[in-house]
Amino acid sequence: MPTSLARPVVPAGAVAGPDMTRETPPDPAAEPAPFRRARDTLRRILEGDPLRPELELEDMPAPQRLAPYAAALAGSVCRDAEDIAATGRLIVLYDPAGRDGWTGGFRMVAYIQADLEPDIAADELIGGVAWSWLTEALEPVGYADASGTVTRAVSESFGTKGGDPSATELEIRASWSPTGTDLTGHVRAWCEVMCMAAGLPPLGVSALPDRSRRPRP
Repeated sequence: MPTSLARPVVPAGAVAGPDMTRETPPDPAAEPAPFRRARDTLRRILEGDPLRPELELEDMPAPQRLAPYAAALAGSVCRDAEDIAATGRLIVLYDPAGRDGWTGGFRMVAYIQADLEPDIAADELIGGVAWSWLTEALEPVGYADASGTVTRAVSESFGTKGGDPSATELEIRASWSPTGTDLTGHVRAWCEVMCMAAGLPPLGVSALPDRSRRPRP
């Protein structure tokens, strides 16, 4: 999978458009040391052993208008070879001067989207449960100033597609500030929540058999 982690750097005070790029890749030696360490952390995760077999990570272009320095990962969770149950993006932002609402110079921005069973989507508590997945995954690694939304969406088909079944989705958008300098645990937490949203059990826990698909005697 790609591991370039190439990011254009937006100069302080510049207004970046969606097509703003550099003609040559940024010189890693010119990047602030904290961001260079964060970039190296992402590279090690991409080049290392998979965190779990159902999860695939890859480098993706980072948004250029959010902070002077940024890197990003994309992820997907497959329950089998062709069934993508969840997708996500994780963006690492760094501003040496800090920002209002940030604790330190880093800010993590996460997005997760997953298919959801209709009966689970109807549960009024699912929003709070999904948010607790994130906060509990982040608790051991240290975080501050978390904010975000959890959205349940129902897609209904009409007209010539009226026979298609309705689809329900769960969407988590969140951001937080790491309180430490090692971002490895934060990447792992994002991966863990993405897998939980996909319906996978935690590592080391066997999934219960799907009794609803067993033929009745």
